[in-house]
Amino acid sequence: MKRLAWAAAMMGATVLGASAIAQVATPGAQAIAGAKAVTIQRIKVHSAAIEGNLEGNAADRDVLVVLPPSYGKEPKRRYPVLYALHGYSIGAEQWAGEIHVPATIQNAFAKGAKEMIVVLPDSKTVHNGSMYSSSVTTGDFERFISHDLIAYIDGHYRTIAKRESRGLAGHSMGGYGTSRIGMKHSDMFGALYIMSPCCLSARTAGPIDAKAVATLEQVKTEADSAKLPFLLRAQLAVGAAWSPNPKEPPLYMDLPVKGGVVQPDVLARWAANAPLAFVDQYIGNLKRYRAIAIDVGDRDGLKDDAQKLHETMENSGVANSFEIYPGDHTSGVSFRVQDKVMPFFSRNLDFGTAK
Repeated sequence: MKRLAWAAAMMGATVLGASAIAQVATPGAQAIAGAKAVTIQRIKVHSAAIEGNLEGNAADRDVLVVLPPSYGKEPKRRYPVLYALHGYSIGAEQWAGEIHVPATIQNAFAKGAKEMIVVLPDSKTVHNGSMYSSSVTTGDFERFISHDLIAYIDGHYRTIAKRESRGLAGHSMGGYGTSRIGMKHSDMFGALYIMSPCCLSARTAGPIDAKAVATLEQVKTEADSAKLPFLLRAQLAVGAAWSPNPKEPPLYMDLPVKGGVVQPDVLARWAANAPLAFVDQYIGNLKRYRAIAIDVGDRDGLKDDAQKLHETMENSGVANSFEIYPGDHTSGVSFRVQDKVMPFFSRNLDFGTAK
């Protein structure tokens, strides 16, 4: 079952009903004979930025660290790092399965990509996704990725600890996170790869589903949220990230429809978090990157917004590549990681003294 192209529902004031969407099973390339094995370490990284959030999301985050084949054999060698962000409704473990880690990374190295460390942080929350944003309700996941996680990885692994040797990539909600964090934290990363990004543009209010509104208004606990259909739970994730309200327990958020009435101020707060609405403020930051790539499937409902982001940057003098490939939202993601993402960072990160 394919994950929905859900950006419209996430960004609009309309509340829609939908059937639940599970993690998708994606095709993956077979392992290349003779490819050298990587090492996967499962660790916890504490984030001061997430401490004290109103939802109670853990400040100790699960993180998968993929070490290249030579890491244990060359103790004086240092490596660039690729930070890869997962999408909505899945965590780091599911993300690793969706992109077929370790096979895709091992294959990429076997096909000629330079060795690097790959880090997959878990940013799942009570309502299934942080939006990689900064919120008193969810915690500051933007800072977790851009500072706390980097500080930990640089402090515990043999990295090349400078922005030119760090890459940021992500798919769907992770593509949104890559665009958001990439625009605002160009002092921390040297190259970006934005995959099928969701939630790029602001949406206007649409028809209201009274039943869906009533369902959301009845949610009081994490267990209630877990029973919601995919798109309704996504509404809560966005509300927690983009319209937090410490004075509105138990969910500590405002939603764009209340009592059957559209709330323009909430819709405006959501719109303010759309990268296409704020990209013009960060053109100077974007011009600092060695390279920026965007890709999306030709059958993905997110295609038009991805193209708009490409064109907006291009029109402002920000060099970036854009590719529409045959596929839907998830069908090609593991092949893209293997054959496009890893080689992209192999070409565009600073490997310093690394071989």
